Amino acid sequence: MTYPDKKGHFGEFGGRFVPETLIALLDELERNFYALQSDKKFQKEFKDYLAEYAGRPTRLYFAKRLSQQLKTLNVYLKREDLLHTGAHKINNTIGQILVARRMGKTRIIAETGAGQHGVATATVCALFGLTCEVYMGAEDVERQSLNVMRMRLLGAKVIPVTSGSQTLKDAMNEAIRDWVTNVRNTFYIIGSVAGPHPYPLMVREFQAVIGREARNQFLSKEKKLPDYLLACVGGGSNAMGLFHAFYNDRSVKMIGVEAAGLGLNSDQHSAALAAGTVGVLHGSKSKLLQDADGQVKMAHSIAAGLDYPGVGPEHSYYKKTGRARYVSVSDAGALRGLKLLSQTEGIIPALETAHAISYLEKLAREVKKKSSVIVCLSGRGDKDVASLKGIL
Repeated sequence: MTYPDKKGHFGEFGGRFVPETLIALLDELERNFYALQSDKKFQKEFKDYLAEYAGRPTRLYFAKRLSQQLKTLNVYLKREDLLHTGAHKINNTIGQILVARRMGKTRIIAETGAGQHGVATATVCALFGLTCEVYMGAEDVERQSLNVMRMRLLGAKVIPVTSGSQTLKDAMNEAIRDWVTNVRNTFYIIGSVAGPHPYPLMVREFQAVIGREARNQFLSKEKKLPDYLLACVGGGSNAMGLFHAFYNDRSVKMIGVEAAGLGLNSDQHSAALAAGTVGVLHGSKSKLLQDADGQVKMAHSIAAGLDYPGVGPEHSYYKKTGRARYVSVSDAGALRGLKLLSQTEGIIPALETAHAISYLEKLAREVKKKSSVIVCLSGRGDKDVASLKGIL
């Protein structure tokens, strides 16, 4: 399995690039997190909440009609959309809020794009009676109005961010500014495998339950391992959650699907691994979209959760070492994927997940023999219905 070095690097990627104000806090978080990794009481509490509150284990569902249509692929869906709040994000927010409580923090902040991480954070704050403030780009507030309403019903304060592209990057910028100012009582629940060490590792460990379950479930059903794993990648938490348990299974090919937006040549995309260069964003070194002067470019995706100019450092490490392959799907392709799963299986996926579903058609043409693939169905599509009105 991959673990960062003492300074939080996966190879050349990762690390900790933050204001001095946060160093002591991150040191404290790192100490607590590593201690809790071997704390049986903490691990039992985490697993109990995942089972009794979130609804784990999620099902590994064989998509029969979709598989028949694709012909060369047997498709299994890891149904994270069936979790409480409708996405994989709840795994991580449960883990992090338990850490926050152990550290004595009373105020929780978060950033969100598609709104699912914001909803999951607001949910666990309501569960444990903690104050919650969620930063969200003004554009995402508009296109994800259902999740904004959910967060407010749960008692969270949603703070629209009007700077920059008014999307996920800018929401994270504002959350970090808040955190620097309020380090004593505030815990920042980061939603993806991004940010300064130990966040990429911590989020991965809380999401790794996806892959552990999927591996055991597939072995139980098929008595062998799958040929492929497939997941969408923005920051990359659902993909890393699926991939990690299979890291040493070299026969299993891993494919991450980024958002190509209006095309990789258009400057209107979010494919940091396909078209980015190495730089520093939000506290860690990774691949990101930047110009020749190192200024971060605006990203674009029809899926708010993929509309981010960077990617988690461990994904950059996977790409550089060749352990995973990363591809991209356009906005139009994502809409085709949305229709494909909805109309073959009666499951409406989130637009983020729809990118991975869409890539199945290309993968089906690439494989030379009947193959099996597990797709992380990271979230359900209820949140996107309003924004799709007039498009489909």
